[in-house]
Amino acid sequence: MPSAPTPQHKDSPITPRNLLTRSLSPDRRRWLALVVVCLAQLMIVLDTTIVNVALPYIQRDLHFTQGNLTWVINAFLVTFGSFLLLAGRLGDLLGRKRVFLAGVGLFTVASLLCGAADTSTLLIVARFLQGIGAALQASVILAIIVIEFPSPAERARAMSAYVFTAVAGGSLGLLAGGALTQLLNWHWIFFVNLPIGLVALLAGRALIPRDEGLGLHHDIDWLGSLLVTLAIGVAVYAIVEATSHGWGSVQTLGGGALALALMSAFLVLESRLANPIMPLRILRLRGLVVSCVTRGLLVTGMYGTWFVGSLYLEHVLHYDAIQTGLAFLPWTLTVAALSMGVTRRLVARLGALPVMVAGLLLVAAGLVVMHGIGLHTSYFPRLLIGFVLMGLGVGNAFMPMLQIAMEDVPHADAGLGSGIVNVSQQVSGALGLAVLSTSATNHTSALLASHHGLEPSLLGGYRLAYVLGIGSVLAGVLVAVALLRSRSATGATAAAPSSEVAVDRVAADAPRVIRRRSQDQHLGGDVVEEPGEVLLA
Repeated sequence: MPSAPTPQHKDSPITPRNLLTRSLSPDRRRWLALVVVCLAQLMIVLDTTIVNVALPYIQRDLHFTQGNLTWVINAFLVTFGSFLLLAGRLGDLLGRKRVFLAGVGLFTVASLLCGAADTSTLLIVARFLQGIGAALQASVILAIIVIEFPSPAERARAMSAYVFTAVAGGSLGLLAGGALTQLLNWHWIFFVNLPIGLVALLAGRALIPRDEGLGLHHDIDWLGSLLVTLAIGVAVYAIVEATSHGWGSVQTLGGGALALALMSAFLVLESRLANPIMPLRILRLRGLVVSCVTRGLLVTGMYGTWFVGSLYLEHVLHYDAIQTGLAFLPWTLTVAALSMGVTRRLVARLGALPVMVAGLLLVAAGLVVMHGIGLHTSYFPRLLIGFVLMGLGVGNAFMPMLQIAMEDVPHADAGLGSGIVNVSQQVSGALGLAVLSTSATNHTSALLASHHGLEPSLLGGYRLAYVLGIGSVLAGVLVAVALLRSRSATGATAAAPSSEVAVDRVAADAPRVIRRRSQDQHLGGDVVEEPGEVLLA
């Protein structure tokens, strides 16, 4: 006679998916679920870089004007950045698995539409949809990781895998974009997402545990949702338009002023509602807020200079798309090596803040090396050393930065915290790209007007961008040291651990108890507010 099913499966129908999950140990299922969410993250990161390589081919085939061509990139950035915060909170309310799968599905369908596009209008509309799908899945990935891996040691390993995926995907996108465009055609840079999306969708359904969310049984803050989505969207639009119209244009200044007004109205509204889409208590979490500011400064410098580095290799050293992707490979391999456990062990031994600061300084050192580029610079040693230093820096900075950001966020607000982290990265990436690229362009134009040659003028613009990148990263170091040092010292006291550290230890010993939430209370029954801190009950 067969044994009775265990309680957690007694109401579940016998399906291939349930048979698969029952055959896996809980620990193995968690790590396989991590592979799934990293696969989804890889799909997003690939898309943000792979398209750049194919822009000239897209412009020729679909008859884009030079001004409209930027919207192949900007359409994705605007919807991706604007929907991240709302999508993160929807994950808390509707269930993170549900929102994640919806995002993967929408992104995959939109990729099919992009690949099949035969007009410029259809491609731009599909790119808007891709951005929404990317926001839905990206907004809850960190929340899924935090809740699935409550133990600090395991969470550090999971965060390392996430960081490697996010960073390595950029170089892989350049390689894949060049290869697919040259060997097939530009349509395949979108079609390549289809098998990845289908695998992530099917595996996610089977491996990511179902969570009910806080529910929609109470009033939803639809007005706040609309205000914050519009505010972030308008801000990203103003930033990306600055590259075309200038920082003093009506589009940029008007958009910036409108975004500021919308965000102010949003914060006032949230402070007056009993059930806001973004409880303002989350802004009292110093680790989350300061790490997001630091991340923004790092990304502002890193993303812009990464883009400038690609232009330098192509326009001054005359690398083709595949050679450019290979040039960044040491960066990717260095991050991969650190993600195998090196950074995690350094954080366990030295603490998150010292490792993060060291990483930021290494990124700055790499940018200093890259600032010395010339018209005939060979790849070895300068470029190789610069890319390795930046890889060492990124690999050591991002994982502890994520850990500091998410370690104090209550599980009930994990989706929102994840959304805030992602918003800081996307908005800063767009800002950094706009500031550095326009500064480089303006300086190049000035040099050309002074009768310098084309390549020396381009080089002068690129070197200015590196100077600005160095300044941004060093500002991140100052912010982190000034605002996180006292917090780090308090949290590192072993004899009298803080409430947050104590909660992490309880979660590590009894994760299933912590994660079972009462659904009949206003915020899910697992948040207790005390002066100056937010604790799990």
